[in-house]
Amino acid sequence: MKQQIIECVPNFSEGRDMAVIKAITDAIESVDGIKLLDVDPGEATNRTVVTFVGEPTAVLEAAFQGVKKAQELIDMRQHHGAHPRMGATDVCPLVPVSGVTLEECAEYARQLGKRIGEELNIPVYAYESAALKPERRNLAVCRKGEYEALSKRFGVAEEAPDFGPSVWNDSTAKSGATAVGARNFLIAVNYNLNTTSTRRANAIAFDVREKGRPMREGGSPVGKVMKDEKGKDIMIPGTLKGTKAIGWFIDEYGVAQVSMNITDITETPLHVAFDEVCRAAAERGIRVTGTEIVGLVPKSTLIDAGKYFSMKQQRSVGVSESELIKIAIKSMGLDDLKPFIAEEKIIEYLIADSNKASLVGMTCTGFAEETASESPAPGGGSIAAYMGSLGAALGTMVANLSSHKAGWDARWLEFSNWAEQGQELMSRLLYLVDEDTEAFNRIMGVFGMPKGSDEEKAARSKALQEATLYATQIPLETMKASMKVFPLVKAMAADGNPNSVSDAGVGALAARAAVLGAQLNVKINASGLKDRTIADALVAEADAMAAEACQLETEVLAIVNSKI
Repeated sequence: MKQQIIECVPNFSEGRDMAVIKAITDAIESVDGIKLLDVDPGEATNRTVVTFVGEPTAVLEAAFQGVKKAQELIDMRQHHGAHPRMGATDVCPLVPVSGVTLEECAEYARQLGKRIGEELNIPVYAYESAALKPERRNLAVCRKGEYEALSKRFGVAEEAPDFGPSVWNDSTAKSGATAVGARNFLIAVNYNLNTTSTRRANAIAFDVREKGRPMREGGSPVGKVMKDEKGKDIMIPGTLKGTKAIGWFIDEYGVAQVSMNITDITETPLHVAFDEVCRAAAERGIRVTGTEIVGLVPKSTLIDAGKYFSMKQQRSVGVSESELIKIAIKSMGLDDLKPFIAEEKIIEYLIADSNKASLVGMTCTGFAEETASESPAPGGGSIAAYMGSLGAALGTMVANLSSHKAGWDARWLEFSNWAEQGQELMSRLLYLVDEDTEAFNRIMGVFGMPKGSDEEKAARSKALQEATLYATQIPLETMKASMKVFPLVKAMAADGNPNSVSDAGVGALAARAAVLGAQLNVKINASGLKDRTIADALVAEADAMAAEACQLETEVLAIVNSKI
């Protein structure tokens, strides 16, 4: 089950008073489940950009609390700064990071905007992907005339905010208006060049950025810029959509760079931009020596890059997450100027709960010793899931060995696809190792609930049935995932590297043990369900899978023994 992670980047109209800024970030951090990643105040702009992440519910609450505190402490009637602004909280975008779509973030943004408008009486404009009016996708339209124009705009129907009051009074004069929206994750990246020429770096930037470069008479780089009928420059578009770029020289490194913002990583992933900048540079006799990521990136950005560069080498992509990230780092030269520390640059790693105990994070010895201890968990359910993950791991190993086998080069993609499926199964089953123990802990937690009154007894009984049902469903999920191991190990036994056929056989044995072990947990937990219709259905489904698993194991072992 993939965790949903959203980034929120509110911009507050205070960049000088650190006490005010601290009070706002304290309000944000008061919400459980929030990780504050960055606070960037600017004195000249009199503006602070705050970045925090978490799951959707926590992010929405933290954003609301930050906006509320800013409303209390910032008076827009006294505000002056170099940056365009229209409110104490000027903008508040939500950004999908992991397990959530841009469309879902847009809906969350509208919910947040509505709450800010109704509960805080702050005028709110919905912008970018959350916009309720097409023209308001452009932030500049929402912020037209900035704070000073709001009093007049509120008197015009088509200029009214999407949520909250559309009147100018002491409250709205103090708070101003806020733009709440949703946008894709923006990656700020610099490409290092083996030149000191800013002019050539700019030329490469103009080649690739979406805006491109002005068209000039005669096609000459020094010719007069051509204009359209409205007097605007005619542009020759660049090759990368959703990008902005310029060239500059960095004294610190002594090299020129192409500095790029990728504003739509779904349209132009980082690895695609890297390859295109390399191509454009090479056409001008220049080489890209490395890449510098400014700020943070979602894990998927580097995983996708690792897969991309592996496939260019005709190598299997069914390898570990850490291996794919390493390939991405080396392929794009992310460590060219300084070490690239994944734990400090990847958002998901930064917000991981290091205090949360994990069975799969233990050593093999530690896991065995914990199982052998007097604690009832981990028990058979977690062990079953772990055996299933080992079955998937063995099938994946055979696929990777087959993908790299000498003389089988033409079949690398076939085995890479199997290995990738195996990695996904292994990850799912490893998740179920911890989830099975968590399901048991839920039941134990119910026994600590009060039972003094009839109401408390009823609530306790209801909670126990819900926890028991979950504890029955988790081993059933283990069975379903483990059943998917059989096609993998069967294919590897039949068509994979013959030197590893016994490994495929052991994978089948592990998968069968996982299925039958999880079946026992389904049965024992289902016995505690009062709803016998549901209980009987779950047990019947488990019994059917167990019988099929035995048959599939027999088929795989027959293939294995025929080749030994």
